[in-house]
Amino acid sequence: MALPAAQSALAAADQGKFWPYYDKLYENYNKLTDKLLDQLATELGLDMDKFKKDRSSKETAALINRDVREASRIGVRGTPTIFIDGKRLNQRSLEGFSAAIDSELASRK
Repeated sequence: MALPAAQSALAAADQGKFWPYYDKLYENYNKLTDKLLDQLATELGLDMDKFKKDRSSKETAALINRDVREASRIGVRGTPTIFIDGKRLNQRSLEGFSAAIDSELASRK
């Protein structure tokens, strides 16, 4: 449901409701369906005709495709992917974070 959720979030953004919609998506991330995506928009009082039109527009698809291409180019392979000063963090443990941050700080001295 990642693509329909992204399309829906961008359609909500077109009505100034990106962050409230985003919050609802994450509150319901484990039970998303097309029906629920519409329900969340209704709960926020979105104009549903506009929402559905914007969700399936060429402009929305182009924005998502651009982001997917950029993510692929820089090495994003999933969510979450973490970068520290432009370098992808492979070891996502406390030790991994500490080592990467310490290394970056040391290189700036």
